[in-house]
Amino acid sequence: MAAKAEPHANDPAACPGRVVLVGAGPGDPDLLTVRAARLISEADVIFADRLVGEGVLALANPAAQIVPVGKSKGEHSVPQGEIHRRMIAAAQAGKFVVRLKGGDPFIFGRGGEEVEALRAAGVAVDVVPGISAALGCAADAQIPLTHRDVAQAVTFVTGHAALGAEPDLDWVALARPNQTVVVYMGVGTAEVIAERLLDAGRNAATPVAVIENGTRPSEVRAFGRLGDLADVVQANGIAGPALLVIGEVVALAQGAPRAMLKASRPTLAALWEMLP
Repeated sequence: MAAKAEPHANDPAACPGRVVLVGAGPGDPDLLTVRAARLISEADVIFADRLVGEGVLALANPAAQIVPVGKSKGEHSVPQGEIHRRMIAAAQAGKFVVRLKGGDPFIFGRGGEEVEALRAAGVAVDVVPGISAALGCAADAQIPLTHRDVAQAVTFVTGHAALGAEPDLDWVALARPNQTVVVYMGVGTAEVIAERLLDAGRNAATPVAVIENGTRPSEVRAFGRLGDLADVVQANGIAGPALLVIGEVVALAQGAPRAMLKASRPTLAALWEMLP
């Protein structure tokens, strides 16, 4: 009889634990998926991002170990490689690990990097999607990211860049009309984002919304125009992280009538005249 093969080091069968990357949504625990809430309550160890809401963490088993591994602008309290190492070690020790990430793990959440690291180490890994910050915050503010009459596309980009640098984006494409642009982590570069879009041809009167701590009790929601974006951020004391929503659809959240939009595809000036 042939000898039983030893499990390969990169075979998940060789690791007694497992890891699930769980999307925690924009902050409100009521926006978690049913599966996400169940897994959070079952985890032995939770590695939590800084943006995960307190109400979400309150769902954890009291016996679970909660490990903060959050990052903030210019400060990574736990480097990404160290997060990988800690998750792998916990799984190899037989723990059920939940990697809890704000929004959705695969939208500006470095979830892809973490899945690759876990696979390479032979750790069984799964991913549970979450409501992304863009979708959750826009819906809560009643901003339709697409609209048949004024926005036939939506683009998600990150405003985060290395210190002293600006985002490397296709400004000409982002400045095209009839689309919505949502910028994650864009507070620190709001001024340069506005300048680049204006230089590329986007109208200075384009409505914008800045949403900080969306869907949470501490939410700050501010509205203005693209040409005044930096002033909107500063006047409302928004330090981030926050979303920037840029496009004609923002006017709908402020009361521009849909019938007027549908009837005439109005100019930006007409949109603003209709607002309270």
